[in-house]
Order: sequence, then C-alpha cells, then structure tokens
Amino acid sequence: MSFDLETIVSRAKRRWFVYPNSEIYGWLANAWDFGPYGSLLKKNIADLWVKHFTQERDDILFMDTTIIAHPTTWKASWHLASFADALIDDKKTGQRFRADKLIEDFFEKNRDGLDDEALVKKLGVKNLSPESRGNEGMREFILKNIPNNPDSKKTAEWTECRNFNLMLDTHLGPVANDASKVYMRPETCQSLFTDFKAVLDTTRARIPFGLAQIGKAFRNEITPGQFLYRTREFEQMEIEYFVEDDEKKAMETYKQRKDICMNYWTEIIWIDKEHLRFKDHEKLAHYAAAATDVEYLYPRGFGEIQGIHNRTNFDLTQHQEVSGKSMQYADPFTGKRYIPRCIEASFGLGRQVMVTMLEFYDEEKLEDEETRVVVRFPKQLAPVKFAIFPLVKKDMKQVEIAENIFKKLSKQYKCEYDDGWAIGKRYRRQDEIGTPYCITVDPQSVEDGTVTVRERDSMKQERVKIEDIIF
Repeated sequence: MSFDLETIVSRAKRRWFVYPNSEIYGWLANAWDFGPYGSLLKKNIADLWVKHFTQERDDILFMDTTIIAHPTTWKASWHLASFADALIDDKKTGQRFRADKLIEDFFEKNRDGLDDEALVKKLGVKNLSPESRGNEGMREFILKNIPNNPDSKKTAEWTECRNFNLMLDTHLGPVANDASKVYMRPETCQSLFTDFKAVLDTTRARIPFGLAQIGKAFRNEITPGQFLYRTREFEQMEIEYFVEDDEKKAMETYKQRKDICMNYWTEIIWIDKEHLRFKDHEKLAHYAAAATDVEYLYPRGFGEIQGIHNRTNFDLTQHQEVSGKSMQYADPFTGKRYIPRCIEASFGLGRQVMVTMLEFYDEEKLEDEETRVVVRFPKQLAPVKFAIFPLVKKDMKQVEIAENIFKKLSKQYKCEYDDGWAIGKRYRRQDEIGTPYCITVDPQSVEDGTVTVRERDSMKQERVKIEDIIF
C-alpha cells in the first residue's frame, strides 16, 4: 500500500525522526534536523553502505575529505562555468522555477501508469529529457503545455530560461573580498580526484580500485522541497572507481556497477524491486560517456535516489592540466602509463532515509477494527533493535530484571527501556518506531526467569528464558 508524503512527514515529526530546523524562529525553509530516531536510522544506513561497499571488498578505500577545497578545484572541474540549472520566472507572482522540473512534473501527471515509450507516443514528444531541448526549447514546451503557475493555478507570464549557478560561496580570512572567496563543495567527489595521486603514492592501491566517502555537500537550490528529496545541505555517499584507460572495459565496469548497485537496494536495504527502475540519461553531462539514475517510486512518481556515471578520465585530466601535476598511473607489470577512467556511483543519504520511511510504513487493520501503525524496517535498519518493558514499574523485582536485560543487550544493540503507559500502548509506540522486538518482564519472570518476546510484524509472543536471549 502506498501512503502520501504528508502522512510520512507527519509521522517523522511526531515520532522523533525528523524536525524542521530552527522551527522556533519560523523554520529555515527546506532545512531538516534528524532527531533521536532519524539520526540512528541514517547512521544504520551509512554503516551498511560502508560495510557493503568497503569493508567487504579489498578494492575500495574509505576517505573523508574537507568541505572547503582550494577554489581552483572548481575551475578545473568546470563547476564554476557549467554547474547550473535553467530557471524560469512567472512575472505575475515573482516566483522562480526550475524549467526541467516543471516539465518532468508535467510528464508524471500525464503518465497514467504508462512506461516511458508509451508516454512518449501519447504526448507526441521526441523524448522525456527536458534538458535535451536546451533552454529555448524548454521555454517553448512550457509556454505550450504548462500555461498555469503550478502553485497559484493561474495563468503565468513566463520569462526566458536563464542559467543559475548552484555553487554556495563563503570567505576565508578577516576580509571578505574576491581573494578570500571559496566555495562549499556541491559534490564530494572532486577531492577524491585531487587526492588520487597521493593515494597511489602512499598505499598499495592498484588499478582497478575505488575511493569512497560520505560527506556533506551544498547546493544553492532555487526550488528545494519534497521533504528530504531536495535540500540545500545534504550528505552524499560516493564511490569513484578507477579503471584502465580502455573505453570498452570502462563500459563493462559501468554495467557491472549498475548490477552491484541494484543488488544493494534490493538485498541490503530491502526495497521492493517493483519500486525501482533505471532511467538512462538522454543528454549526457560534459564529462560522461554514459549515465543512468536509479529511481524509486515516490508517492508523486518515480524520482532519483542514485546516479551512476561513466565519467571517462575527464576529471583527472582536467586536474592534471590545471595543476601541472601528473595524474598518470604507471602499471607495475606492463610499465604502461595512462590517466585512468572513472566509474562513479553517487547516493544521497537523506534520500535513502526518506525512501526507507516511505517503503516500510504501513497501516494494518486488526481483528478488533483498530488500525495499527507499524514501520516494518529490516532489522539491520531499525533505529532501536529491542525495547525492554517491566510490566509494572512499581514492582522493583521486575524493574531490576528489566534493567539488567537492558544493560546487557545495549552493549551490542541500540535498546530502549520503557515503563510508561499500559503495555498495549507501549507496543504500539514501538511499532511506530519500527522496533523489531519487545521484551516484557512480568510476575512470571520473577518466579522462573522467563520473559515474553514479541515480534513486531506478526505480533507473535513467545516465552523464552532470559539466558536464551542473544546477549
């Protein structure tokens, strides 16, 4: 069953997952803080990602680079010249929109369950890539097909499409001038490229190998929104995988990376395969030989959760030319020297949190007609693994047993001790959090050393000895 985004956002705020930033001052729009449970969910996802892509592999090294890099980095990578979105304004309201998103929303509203090929035929368009039309083509499409402002629903007076650079800048030093100007990184990958030679010189890394990291990135988005989907401050999880300078082999690795990433979504994060798809880019970025997005079926339609790119050797070549420092790799067996090609896998951590909250949320009708809200997080994702309850909080013997179980379990798992309200309400509270197991200590526990273990999804309860609980 699919639930609307408003339901998920409301639950996230009510159950300590995500809060609007600085809400007491009216909220900084589209800025979100991860609460006690949201931060644990985010950490669990990040830990699984690191384990799957670096710990269980010997060819990918983990890195952690700074948010602010030397400003020439962004000149070399073309970010200063081409990292931009095409924007279009409604003169009547003064509102500004991303042209490509207006067109994408138009496509989704007219999809009616059709696949891309059928939708192209229905609409009589050449393709579903807004950017392939260029700025003028996007404006013409909007004038013809989207006459109304999507917010006011009234006829818009659209301007020309103009490019807007997404880089956020700041200043280092006591004086703010052009010489002190630096940029907050818009993506995490460039420092992996500028560190490439240092890694080669100081490790035993040999082609093929990858560099991975998780870190903050910043974009001056004009149209952020859709909860955690598009924010100005976000965390990226990226892998830059370096391969031989061979076009055919690079494409083989690119295809392998697609399979590896889809396996991550379905086997590690446990997203339903029917809710995922690849969407190849029809218009490629200047650095790419091939590119695709992994898309998830959000309530509003399919949207990106990951990008996979064959970046060729554009980045290393640019940094070599601009810096004057060699980025060549010397094969220790053949002596061949070349600038490696790069296959990139880029994930958004906040979007993964959002996707899991959407994917595993459920409302279940019980036999007594009561509705149970339950979040069926896979055990490895659940913020809290065990909740421990004394049935009667005034019974000190029950409390002592419950506290001892909590102390032992919490050495290995995130647990929660809860003695408030009736036992049924405590179960429901943990169901909404997504806790897989609840352990209840009652009078029988005092007599024979057993407890009741309740499983979240089935609500089945089983009596087990305390020593049989996995500590």
